Amino acid sequence: MIGRIVEVATDGVHLSVSRGFMVVSQDHQKVGQVALDDIAALIVHGHGASYTANLSARLAERGAPMVICGSDHNPIALLWPLNGHYEQGKRMQAQAEAGQRLKNRLWRDLIKAKIIAQANALDACGGRGGAVRLLAGRVRTGDPDNREAEAARRYWRLILGPKFRRDRAAGGVNGILNYGYMVLRAATARSILAAGLHPSLSIHHQSRGSALRLADDLMEPFRPFVDTIAWRLLDNGVCDLDASVKANLVAVTTLDLLGPRGVSPLQVCLDRLAISLAQVYMGDADVLELPGPAMALTSATLPP
Repeated sequence: MIGRIVEVATDGVHLSVSRGFMVVSQDHQKVGQVALDDIAALIVHGHGASYTANLSARLAERGAPMVICGSDHNPIALLWPLNGHYEQGKRMQAQAEAGQRLKNRLWRDLIKAKIIAQANALDACGGRGGAVRLLAGRVRTGDPDNREAEAARRYWRLILGPKFRRDRAAGGVNGILNYGYMVLRAATARSILAAGLHPSLSIHHQSRGSALRLADDLMEPFRPFVDTIAWRLLDNGVCDLDASVKANLVAVTTLDLLGPRGVSPLQVCLDRLAISLAQVYMGDADVLELPGPAMALTSATLPP
C-alpha cells in the first residue's frame, strides 16, 4: 500500500501517538487520527501546531520524514530519520564523492524527462506539445544551453495562458502550484531517505536555503503532473487554495504513470528513481529509472 502524505494546516493543533495512531487534538479534544504505518510523510505548516517527541521518533522508525513549512507552503526544515537503509553510509559516501561529469549527465537526463513530461502535459490539456517536445532532444550534458528555461517559457504560456507568470510569492494559481510542489517535494524526500541517500547532497540545485536540494532535482520530471492538476482546477474556475483543492493536489502521488515497468503510481516511480540514483552512485547501474515518453497524461488519469 502507498503511504499517505499527511498535512497539518490547522492552527493550534497538537499531534501525539496512541496505540499505533497519530492523534490530532485541539483544545484537548481529539479531532482525528491516522495510522502511523499509513504515513509516508508528515507536512506541518499550521502556526502554533505542536507535536510530541514520541511522534517524531515513531515516524522516524518508519522512515517517514516530518517537513516543516513556512507561510508560502515551501519547506523550511526537515526532521530526518537517522535509522536508514543498512547501506546508507556507503551510499552517502558514494553520493558525496560523485564527480561533476556524472552529475552533469544525470542532470541532462532529468531535464530531458522533465521537458518530455511538459510536452505530454500540454497534449493532455488540449494544447500543442510538439514544439516543447523537440527541445528535449537538444539538451546537452549539464544543460549548458539552458534548454530547461527555454522550454519553461514556452510551456507556461501554453498551459496557463500568455499572462501567467510563475511567482512563488504570489497567490491564486501560483499558490496552488506552490502547495502541489510542496506535496511532491515531501514525497520525493521520503523516497530519497528510503534509498539511503542524503536529501541535501544535490545533483544540480545549489540553493543555500533548502535542506531538500536533491528532492528539488529528482522531482523535476514530475512537476508537470502538478501543473496539469492546477490547469484542470483553473479550467473549472477554481483558483483559491481550499481544502478540496489541497485534496486534489495530495492525490498527485497516487496518479498512475506509464513507465519502463508498465503502469505504476507516481510514488512508486519516485521510489524507483531514487533507488536507481543510489545504484548509479554505487556503480551498480548506468542510468536513472525514469518514466519514458509514453507517460502521457489523459483526462481519465486526473483526480476528480
